[in-house]
Amino acid sequence: MLSIQSVSYRVAGRSLLDNVSVNIPAGRRVGLVGPNGAGKSTLFRIITGELAADGGEISFIKGASLGFVRQDLPDDETPILDVVLAADTERTALMKEAETTEDIDRIGYIYERLNEINAYDAPSRAAAILAGLGFSDAAQAGPISAFSGGWRARVALASVLFLQPNVLLLDEPTNHLDIESMVWLENFLIRYRETLVIISHDRDILNKTVDHILHLENQKLVLYTGNYDAFERRRAEKLLNQQSMHEKQMAQKAHLMKFVDRFRASAAKAKQAQSRLKAIERMDIVDAVIAERVTAFTFPEPEEMRPPMIRLRGVDAGYIEKKPILRGIDLYINPGDRIALLGANGNGKSTLVKIISGRLEPMAGEILKSGKLRIGYFAQFQTDELDVELTPFATLRAAMNEPSEVKVRAMLHRFGFTKSKADTLVGGLSGGEKARLLFCLMSFDAPHIMLLDEPTNHLDIDAREALMQALNNYTGAVILVSHDPHLVECVADQLWLVADGKCKAYDGDLEEYKKLVIKQRKMERDKVKQASRSPKNEDGSANDPTQDAERLEQLVGELTQQKHLLEGEIAECISHDPKDAKVKKLNAAYENVQVALEKAEGELAAAISQL
Repeated sequence: MLSIQSVSYRVAGRSLLDNVSVNIPAGRRVGLVGPNGAGKSTLFRIITGELAADGGEISFIKGASLGFVRQDLPDDETPILDVVLAADTERTALMKEAETTEDIDRIGYIYERLNEINAYDAPSRAAAILAGLGFSDAAQAGPISAFSGGWRARVALASVLFLQPNVLLLDEPTNHLDIESMVWLENFLIRYRETLVIISHDRDILNKTVDHILHLENQKLVLYTGNYDAFERRRAEKLLNQQSMHEKQMAQKAHLMKFVDRFRASAAKAKQAQSRLKAIERMDIVDAVIAERVTAFTFPEPEEMRPPMIRLRGVDAGYIEKKPILRGIDLYINPGDRIALLGANGNGKSTLVKIISGRLEPMAGEILKSGKLRIGYFAQFQTDELDVELTPFATLRAAMNEPSEVKVRAMLHRFGFTKSKADTLVGGLSGGEKARLLFCLMSFDAPHIMLLDEPTNHLDIDAREALMQALNNYTGAVILVSHDPHLVECVADQLWLVADGKCKAYDGDLEEYKKLVIKQRKMERDKVKQASRSPKNEDGSANDPTQDAERLEQLVGELTQQKHLLEGEIAECISHDPKDAKVKKLNAAYENVQVALEKAEGELAAAISQL
């Protein structure tokens, strides 16, 4: 299906791909993995034709269609559902031509072709994909201009999934998804029967959705059979064998050199010494295994503190006056707590983290905490706030207000920054290195609580493992918001569910939560289907009052979810730049949703009264 033959690529004088080749048969499901900066995304861009290789050839089986997430989405009033439908350019062109052509023969062909490609089922299929990725019916009808980059990334993902191409390329598709949407995407990819190549740092996704791992390292590609865990085992065995062979070869080389050094000056032994020198030159010395695949790091340890360290009583929180996202929150955090927050995007997880961190003032209620309490806060958007003209050393020194160069460099060393790397401009750091700098900035004063809002987005699998170990060795409390199930399962011992304006302890484990999400999504889809099949009056309402109430209840739920999503979007924009032009569009969309919600609530109250 996809053939990569002898492909090479260099950038800025550095080789990323060196004469790599691999054949991927139809239906194969491949995870493309490798360290950050190895060239995984570059290889994708070569496959799609965005970049031209320095040598080699990319080819597909005849008639194959290639799908990848595009970045050229519109920024106008086009409804999100229409943006996804427009991704099928053939359907769009045929539907438009059907409205204008007067050629009877052509019309016949058009309708025959539309039937062949299931064009009339497309809206329901697109809506189902958008719903799976977290868009309510109200959101799907909203203009794409009202949504931020993270939600637009979901629209772009929905568009390529809707196309169902023969070869599907996905580059970190879970980066902007919450756990609920990730569960849906997992199941979608498990059922996907075409060829799939996915770049991901999420080992759960790789374990569940792929049957081969394509490893890119040191400019070479190696294909392994099995999922990610199987690849890890095979690679570990290979590296151990490689290390053993290296040690044997080095011992043999030392033995030969000993003879050469001893008899080089002897006329009688000169030929034998020369022969051994040639033998050494012919030896294929395998590379030694690098013991550490990724730089480990450690968080400073805080002093002990009596529980509870922080207490919230009856707290309301939000960004728009009299419209809180969270209401009546009662909770406390003790030393050593390991808590992961669950809940769909827009439900208020990040808002709760900001309230605990002190970055957001409560609208009501009170927050009690010790005057000595230190809180560390990490959020993924902070990487964009780093001064790219400063070095990590200068950045940390300013934050610490520390005149001692030794102390600043010692703290940077905890997070894997050598002197040369600490003196490199921040603009020249990789995403993973910037994340490590943020961990350093967050924790240099040994906080009692660390609040981590999506800490793994810029980290590869090995770096995620290093973070997991560092968190498990840290004795303070951890509040974690993450879409990485492996990190949540390995670090958290408590799950809190943020939903419907509340935050409550969740008694089940992560797998039970995933099953609950799947069940809830199925019930929501069944309700929508039932409402759509219900006999309607001329005004569109259902004949049966019970069905009418159920339909309106569903609509109220969807509009409420959209309202919360927009509140989250507005908050995110305001926290970055209150003067952002997008805030005005978001507020307008919010007002429209609010009006629709009030109308639906009134109709629901009337329907209940009728019952």
